[in-house]
Amino acid sequence: MPHDTPLIATIVAGLGLAFVFGALANRFRIPPLVGYLVAGVLVGPNTPGFVADAGLANELAEIGVILLMFGVGLHFSLKDLLSVRAIAVPGAIVQIGFATALGAGLAWMLGWSMGAGLVFGLALSVASTVVLLRALQERRMIETERGRIAVGWLIVEDLAMVLALVLLPALAGVLGGQEQVDTHASGLLSLPASYGIWGVVGITLAKVAAFVVVMLVVGRRVIPWILHYVAHTGSRELFRLAVLAIALGVAFGAAKLFGVSLALGAFFAGMIMSESELSHRAAEESLPLRDAFSVLFFVSVGMLFDPFSLISNGWPILATLAIIVIGKSLAAFLIVVAFGYPLATALMISASLAQIGEFSFILAELGVGLKLLPEQGRDLILAGAILSIVLNPLMFLAIDWMKPWLERRAARTAPPAEAKPVGPATEPGHVASVAATTKAEDGPPPRTTLTDHAILIGYGRVGSLVGASLKEAALPFLVVEDADKTLARLKADGIETVSGNAANAEVFAAANPEGAKRLILAIPNAFEAGQIVLRARAANPGINVIARAHSDAEVEHLKGLGADTVIMGEREIARGIVEEVLGHKPGAAA
Repeated sequence: MPHDTPLIATIVAGLGLAFVFGALANRFRIPPLVGYLVAGVLVGPNTPGFVADAGLANELAEIGVILLMFGVGLHFSLKDLLSVRAIAVPGAIVQIGFATALGAGLAWMLGWSMGAGLVFGLALSVASTVVLLRALQERRMIETERGRIAVGWLIVEDLAMVLALVLLPALAGVLGGQEQVDTHASGLLSLPASYGIWGVVGITLAKVAAFVVVMLVVGRRVIPWILHYVAHTGSRELFRLAVLAIALGVAFGAAKLFGVSLALGAFFAGMIMSESELSHRAAEESLPLRDAFSVLFFVSVGMLFDPFSLISNGWPILATLAIIVIGKSLAAFLIVVAFGYPLATALMISASLAQIGEFSFILAELGVGLKLLPEQGRDLILAGAILSIVLNPLMFLAIDWMKPWLERRAARTAPPAEAKPVGPATEPGHVASVAATTKAEDGPPPRTTLTDHAILIGYGRVGSLVGASLKEAALPFLVVEDADKTLARLKADGIETVSGNAANAEVFAAANPEGAKRLILAIPNAFEAGQIVLRARAANPGINVIARAHSDAEVEHLKGLGADTVIMGEREIARGIVEEVLGHKPGAAA
C-alpha cells in the first residue's frame, strides 16, 4: 500500500527537475538558477501535472536561507561588519526610502490606498538574501570590500524589514486595514497594538539588542567550546552534526525568543563561529547542504509564479520590474558614488540589489492578511521577484560591459592625479609596490614586471606554506589571491600580489604567465584549477604546472588538461607514514 509522502515527493521533484533544467540552462550558457525557477513553475499549482506541496517547499527554502547566511557569517567578523557601517546603514535606509516612494507612486496610479502603497513599496525595496549571496559567491567577492558592503547593506535591510513586520499590524487600523490578524509568524508579530507605536518599536529594538548581547557574551564562549570539544572526539560525522545543529538551533531560537529573522540569527551564529580556528572546516562541512537547499529556494519561488499573470497584468508588471531593476539600482549607484567609492564598487552593489525575494513575499502575505494590500499587489510582487531574479545575472553582465566606458568617461572629467613615488624594490619576487597590489574595485590589475617567476594561486593553508618556502629560497614569485585580509598580510610581508580570481582572464594575464617559469595551484577547487591550467597552457606551453587534488578523479582531470604534476594530499600523507614506519623498523640504522 503506497504511503503519502509529500516531503519526499517535494524534495525529489524539486531537486530532480532543478538538475534537468539547470543542466539545460548551463548548456545554453544561461545561469542555472533560471533552470531552477523553471522547475518550480512546472511543479507549481499554476501549471498542469504534478503539484508539489508549497508549504513544505517554503520551509525547505527557509532552511536554505539559514544555511546560506550562516556560511556568510563564517567568512565575516564583527570588525568587518562595523567597518562598512558608514556606507551600509545610510545607504540601505536611503535606498529603502527611495524604492518605497516609487512603489507607493505606482500604487497611487493603480488606485490603491496609502497603506497598500506603503506595503507594496517596502516589498520592492528589499533584496533577496539567496540571490545576492549566490551572485557574490559565484564571483568570489564575499571577502572583498565590495562583498562586505553588500552583506552589510543586506543586514541593515533585514533589520529594517523585521521592524516593518512588527509595526504593520500595529499601524494597520490607521493605514486603512484591519487591526487584528491571525498569523503564524514569530512572537514579535503578535505584540499587541495597545503598547502603542513607540512601545512596539522600543520592545523590538530591546529584543534585537538582547539577542546581540547574548551572542557576543555567551555565544562567543559556548559555540567555539562546543566545536573544539567535538573536534577532539575525532568524529567527522559528529562535527558536521554540531555545525548544522548550531546554525539551525541559533537561527530558530533567535526567531522564537528574540523575534529577529531566521536569516539574521544564522548570520550571527556564523560570525561568532568565524572566530574559531575550526571555522574553515565548518564552512567546508556545511557547503553541500547550503547548495542543495538554496536550489530548493529557487524552486519554491518558481512555484509561486503564475505565467498567465504576464498577460493579465502586463504594464503594471513592467512598471514593477522597472522599479526593482532600474529605480533601486540607480539609487544604490548614486549613494555609493556619493560616498566616494569607485565606480566598479557602485556598479556591483547596484546590480546585487536589483532583485527582490523572500522578505518581499512575507510582507506581501502580511499585507493581504491585514487587508492593506490587494491580491493584485501580491501578484505583482511575485512576478517582479521572478523576473528580477531571472534578469539579475544579465545585470552583472551589463555592468561588466558598462564599467570600462564609465571609467574612461570619469578619467576624462577628473583632475589629473599627482604621481606617487614608488619605493625601492627589495628582493626579487618580494616587491610590494603600489602597482603590484591593486584592489579589484579599481579595475583590471596592472601587469607584473616579473619574469622567470613562479605564479602561486591561492594563499590558504597550503599556499602559505609553499609561499614561505619560496621566500626562504629567495625565488621570485607572486601570489594571486582575492581575500582582502590575506592580501593585506602579504603586502605587509613584502610579497607581490595580484588581487582577484585567477580564473578571470584579466587577473591571470596580470601575473604574466607568458614570462613565468612555474605555475603552482594551491587552491582546493579542481574545476576552477582546471580552467586556470588551460589558460596557462594557452599563454605559455612550456610553463611547469603543479596542482593539488583530493581524489584520483581530480588527478586525472587536471593531468588531462595539461598539469605536469598533481599532488594528492591523502597519498602524500600515506607516503610519509610509510617512510616513518620503514625508517624505524627494529634493527634499522639510526
